[in-house]
Amino acid sequence: MNEVFANQTLAEDGYGKGKSMINKLVDKIKKTGAPIVVGLDPMLDYVPEQIKAAAFSEFGETPAGAAEAIWQYNKAIVDATYDLIPAVKPQIAMYEQFGVEGVKTFQKTVDYCHEKDLVVIGDVKRGDIGSTSAAYATGHLGKVQIGSKVYAGFDEDFATVNPYLGTDGIKPFVDVCKEQKKGIFILVKTSNPSSGEFQDRIINGKPLYEHVGEKVAEWGADCMGDAYSYVGAVVGATYPEQGKLLRKVMPKSFILVPGYGAQGGKGADLVHFFNEDGLGAIVNSSRGIIAAYKQDVYKEKGITPENFADASRLAVQDMIADIAGALASR
Repeated sequence: MNEVFANQTLAEDGYGKGKSMINKLVDKIKKTGAPIVVGLDPMLDYVPEQIKAAAFSEFGETPAGAAEAIWQYNKAIVDATYDLIPAVKPQIAMYEQFGVEGVKTFQKTVDYCHEKDLVVIGDVKRGDIGSTSAAYATGHLGKVQIGSKVYAGFDEDFATVNPYLGTDGIKPFVDVCKEQKKGIFILVKTSNPSSGEFQDRIINGKPLYEHVGEKVAEWGADCMGDAYSYVGAVVGATYPEQGKLLRKVMPKSFILVPGYGAQGGKGADLVHFFNEDGLGAIVNSSRGIIAAYKQDVYKEKGITPENFADASRLAVQDMIADIAGALASR
């Protein structure tokens, strides 16, 4: 845990002086010209053999060895891309599968990304009620009192949240977001093929995802940054027509857009997720960036497993160009 004393000096970048993380995210998107987030979702088979061999030689073929391999892999990708991007999105399940050692690597990854001044979106998809929801919110976004001291837990800047339990599951997160000036992204219309089994069900003449979008706008109305709410939404790139509708339903909510690249989404599908100023959405790519070295298009440019991080940088640049081109031509 990261210790935070009551009289701690506020952050020099100004975001500890009353500015919100949604403002920081918007500012960094403007600065980089890159409305994208790199999903740090490492499976062990994404990690090049030379990294695994070095980790296993030190820690054995153990969870600690796997966690070390993933840490070195993440660090190299962050080092190669941090100057191009505003944010990263580590998916906690990819770390939890290795138990405590994997969770330690999740924390190291969050901390290292903060050192690089990246906004960190914790993809944790929490959803519960009452004290349990409050504990999740505290653990990922808030601070916990232990005796006379206060500590931050994982200390992400945003977290993803499942709204299935209704306001009882969301309010504890919103309360922590108001207190810490952080944010959440609520699952509204997800990118997976079977999402429609529930999300597309018609209720009172409208699909369920539209009802959820209306609640997102309501929940976020009283916790605003300069232009956007602390309460955002997850809407998959694979459903562009739904994204167009939901952009209108949630005009002040930032939209986190998964499903780009490996899941089939492309820049041309995304234009309606953005507002006219080119803001309002951030697009995620995970294995399309972190495992880019496996793609033929980058192999043809001289990429090998030894310089895998160079492929990640090229993939980020290609994604930026794809989205920018689509936005310019709309």
